[in-house]
Amino acid sequence: MRRIASRDNASFRDLLLLATSTRERRRRGASLVEGIHLCEAFLDRHGDPLQAVVSDSSAAHPEVAGLLARLGGEPLHLSDALFRSISGVEHGVGIAFVVDTPSPALPAEIDSDCVYLDGLQDPGNVGTILRTCVATGVRRVATAPGTAWCWSPKVLRAGMGAHFHLDLHESVGWEEFAARLRVPVFGATADGARPLYSVDLRPPCAWVFGREGEGLSAPVLEAVALRVSIPQDAAVESLNVGVAAAVCLYEQLRQRRFAPGG
Repeated sequence: MRRIASRDNASFRDLLLLATSTRERRRRGASLVEGIHLCEAFLDRHGDPLQAVVSDSSAAHPEVAGLLARLGGEPLHLSDALFRSISGVEHGVGIAFVVDTPSPALPAEIDSDCVYLDGLQDPGNVGTILRTCVATGVRRVATAPGTAWCWSPKVLRAGMGAHFHLDLHESVGWEEFAARLRVPVFGATADGARPLYSVDLRPPCAWVFGREGEGLSAPVLEAVALRVSIPQDAAVESLNVGVAAAVCLYEQLRQRRFAPGG
């Protein structure tokens, strides 16, 4: 059994740097996936991680033991104090995977449902939208340069395993993405020309969602073929972008599954 109890250990220092530095994660092309649910989701989709890490007190946890039994290699055991220093979760179960950050190639043509996130800054919103995409059947998401990094710890936690059911393409410029689209672009805007619930959303499309407070950038807005508005009471100025995305994607799902002719 490999066990580390000293902060001076070189392997631990490397792990701590990966856990605390976005720059380091980007440089290495690696991410730290933490918690039973996320580790299980990764294992189901991608197989063995680069390294499994477990705290002393969690090694015997039934669900952790079940995950470790599926691995092809030996986990790295950390003292509880050391694991807490790499963990971003309070009172969580002490298991984490070091993984290669998935980076699928952007296809030459995109002819199915997809979502483009145009500069969203809040990790919680990004993670929420990724989770909603999976729940509503969308399997491809691209992000504009400057969007919160999908593999940051906060986005990973908010996504609750959605990452491992998606093809994620990060820092893709709009011109590059739009050139590959073979489906119309739909966007929810404050001055949407048509109410969401009056539009036929059953055909495949590319949804675009803009930055909190500022909305869609000019080039993306110009490409929107169908602008929709979400009905709401006048007492509320606007909806959170994560909520707006969920409303749009679930209305599309409702029409496809339950509307007459759907």
